[in-house]
Amino acid sequence: MSETQDLMEDASSPSATSPKPKRFEMLRSYTPADLITLSNAACGTGTLFICLYYLAEGSIKTALWPAFILLPLALVFDIFDGYVARKTKRASLIGADLDSLSDVISFGVAPAVLGFTLGLRGGWDMAILIYFVLCGISRLARFNVTAEDLVTDKGKVSHFEGTPIPSSLGIVLILGILFGKDLVGLDSFLGGSMRIGWLLHPFTLIYAVSGSLMISKIKIPKP
Repeated sequence: MSETQDLMEDASSPSATSPKPKRFEMLRSYTPADLITLSNAACGTGTLFICLYYLAEGSIKTALWPAFILLPLALVFDIFDGYVARKTKRASLIGADLDSLSDVISFGVAPAVLGFTLGLRGGWDMAILIYFVLCGISRLARFNVTAEDLVTDKGKVSHFEGTPIPSSLGIVLILGILFGKDLVGLDSFLGGSMRIGWLLHPFTLIYAVSGSLMISKIKIPKP
């Protein structure tokens, strides 16, 4: 093989044409708004761990209170990340996906797990909680693919289609009040329980209504 051929093969090899990957390239790509969005996800994940700790340690009441603080804090981060993105005029390619995935954790999975932790553990309860989470995921997926169609001449989304997933914090607020008044638990949840094949706590129907509103076609003006 000639020297010229060797040089041609070296030039066409992947190592010769591909740029050397940078260390921590993923972290370097984050914008300030992305980091705030991840703080939203961190709050939701922290709530899940708190719920697990509460159940593992024999339902120590003081151990669960931080969960009722973290989820509203997640909403603060969820609002603030958009503000920072607009002010800095820096938006990453993954920003929208990060926001949706974080919202699923903090306003979908975490409120459902919190309800389960406080006593909504019947068969029908769990089925409804799963339905609630699936509605939240569907709501966010629909928004991601239709957002461009809802943008006005001013460049902003005119309205929400279905209730936004952070509306689940209304349920979290109610759960916090009931928890403070000792009106939760498998046998003492507000509204009692009934057996329709599986155990059902009527309170769980609030989750069913909330989830259904998320995937509904009702229009809610965006502030």
